[in-house]
Amino acid sequence: MSGTTNRQHSYIWCTFGVWYFSIMRCKTRSMHCVLPCLCFMLLHLSCAAQDEDMRFSCKTVASDLVFILDGSWSVADVNFEIVKRWLVNITTSFNIGQKFTQVGVVQYSDDPIINIPLGKHLRSKDLIRAMESIDYMGGNTRTGTAIQFASDKLFNLSERGPKGVARIAVVLTDGKSQDEVKAAAEEARRRGIIIFAIGVGSETEEEELNAIGNKPSSTYVFYVDDYKAISKIRETIRQKLCEETVCPSRIPVESGDVKGFDILHYLDLAKKVKKTQGSFYGAKAFQVTSRVDLSESTKNLFPDGLPPSYVFVSTLRYKGSLIREEWDLWRIQTNDGKPQMAVTLNGFERNIMFTTTSVAPSGTQKVVFQQAPAKKLFDENWHQFRLLVTEQDVILYVDDLEIETLPLEPPVGIFINGKTQIGKYVSKETTVPFEIMKLRIYCDPEQNNRETACEIPGVCANGPGDIDVDPTSEPCTCPPGPPGLPGIKVSQKAYTPRLATLCVHILCSCACQKGTTGDPGQRGLGGHQGQPGISGQTGPSGPRGQSGDVGPPGPPGLEGKPGREMSKQIIQQICREVLRLEMPSLLLSNQQQSHCDHCQSRDGTPGVPGPIGPQGSRGFTGNPGSIGQPGHPGRPGRPGMCGLKGDPGIKGEKGSQGRADIGDPGTPGSPGPMGPQGDSKLGHPGKPGPPGLNGEEGKRGNPGAPGQPGVCHLSMCYGVMMRSRDPFSKGPNY
Repeated sequence: MSGTTNRQHSYIWCTFGVWYFSIMRCKTRSMHCVLPCLCFMLLHLSCAAQDEDMRFSCKTVASDLVFILDGSWSVADVNFEIVKRWLVNITTSFNIGQKFTQVGVVQYSDDPIINIPLGKHLRSKDLIRAMESIDYMGGNTRTGTAIQFASDKLFNLSERGPKGVARIAVVLTDGKSQDEVKAAAEEARRRGIIIFAIGVGSETEEEELNAIGNKPSSTYVFYVDDYKAISKIRETIRQKLCEETVCPSRIPVESGDVKGFDILHYLDLAKKVKKTQGSFYGAKAFQVTSRVDLSESTKNLFPDGLPPSYVFVSTLRYKGSLIREEWDLWRIQTNDGKPQMAVTLNGFERNIMFTTTSVAPSGTQKVVFQQAPAKKLFDENWHQFRLLVTEQDVILYVDDLEIETLPLEPPVGIFINGKTQIGKYVSKETTVPFEIMKLRIYCDPEQNNRETACEIPGVCANGPGDIDVDPTSEPCTCPPGPPGLPGIKVSQKAYTPRLATLCVHILCSCACQKGTTGDPGQRGLGGHQGQPGISGQTGPSGPRGQSGDVGPPGPPGLEGKPGREMSKQIIQQICREVLRLEMPSLLLSNQQQSHCDHCQSRDGTPGVPGPIGPQGSRGFTGNPGSIGQPGHPGRPGRPGMCGLKGDPGIKGEKGSQGRADIGDPGTPGSPGPMGPQGDSKLGHPGKPGPPGLNGEEGKRGNPGAPGQPGVCHLSMCYGVMMRSRDPFSKGPNY
């Protein structure tokens, strides 16, 4: 770790120096800028040299890594603390920085939030401190919204952009999402984001997790029983994250594409060496000679190093004096020619040595496989061997047989400023002559369980090993005999001579070997000629003679019904039984020899059972069977699991306001007791009261006294006169 810290500090100083001198170069154009510019050039070259001298591995790869954490109520605060410790343990496996891995964290429930922005913390200590201070939210589960949020607000705003940097999201959830996840995940994948899905507990749904994670689900989707169990997949997740960063290429295999390095393809071996016959007929191999140099820059083959665990596999053959030599099938050298990784075959000791990197002062560690089964690699035949390499040990397999397990110290990264070479003598640059079919490194250690050695003859029952490896040898084939009589239906025990004749041709065409011509017999002595006898009397009729020779073939019989197709092995077994019972009569009746001269007629010792033959072609469809009796009623099923907790109900409408009327007055209470007598002091005079009400109407008064006599004047009559005139006419002018 000290070396890594120093490299990070060097990178910071280099970055600062380049920035400073760039400003100085732009500030001035005079002769005084010669020294700063010179320093700038030297500092730039020094930084580039430090990059090449750095050990490359998953720790040093540049990537944007975002964790999307479930913060709903179902997680609980205790489990959320476990998740935070899990995050810290995973991120300590990577170098954190602008040039290395940048980490972001999103927590989601009803709405997602950014706990740690992508690339905010450029030191591991600062990142760990930020992770430990994340507060648990609580709420519902909206995983689809969180994936869309991380894609828009973190990945799309990353300063490093979508090209040249692995973009990885790890989604952790413990329940079914309350929104759609498939569309959000597919959109993120279209943007180049690789998604891992981790389900915790029994409430998660397999279909939903498969929709979140990339394909295949076996690589990108994981399940654990509870939050305590996520620590068990920590190393697996770390390995998968490494595979996404250091292993960009894929190798086609039977089970699908696997991340790894096809070294023969990288070296373009097809254009450099001659093709030759492989381990079985039709298999392709390469004939490597001492005139070809199989070397390549490590920077081109392994630009980001190797993952912590991988599978090394090779299928090869070598002959002659090479089986007594010591040579490296594969090695990665440093810039000064020292091996830092190698697979060495030692013909003197007949063992296999594996070299890898180490934190030791020498920089390497070596283990030697010496178990007896490993010595078969030196028998001049085709063999496949595999090395399953982990951070704890390395296991050797030869032709699918596990040979030996040896411990390892945790390896470190490799220097990529040297060369990678194939087929070189130890400590020499000379190429050794050998034949090779396969040389690969699979980044997924699980590929060791799927890889087979079926290209080796005899390893797999139904594989290429069952094919004759010598394409020039052909079995003896006897020519067909004369047509037989129309056949009759026979059982396995009711055999006929004609059936025996047919079996001769079946067996002879498969395994009959031409015998050697026997020695001619000695000619017998001639007999004495007898005297003619006396004619006798005609005797009685003699007994019936023996049957004559077989007549000419009859017309073909009627076409039989299609029978059940039998395998070649069963037919041969029946024919052997037929010949055992009918061979004596067959030899008496059949006088014609075949071009094979004769086939063996005596019973031999039973041979070793042959390999299982290939699957036969599909037979004719049989007649439908009779309808079977109805089955018994099945047992009642077990009670189903408890259903998921339902969503909160819709908020109800506001109720109407209650009545505000004043109630009826209650009944008057009983009078209280008389209080004590008050003081008799005079009070202040009160204010004048309001006016009183009108009094009642008084009684009618008595008649008044008679008035004085009236006066009559002419003027008083005008009003009477005018009542009959127009009301708008002008009156008198007085």
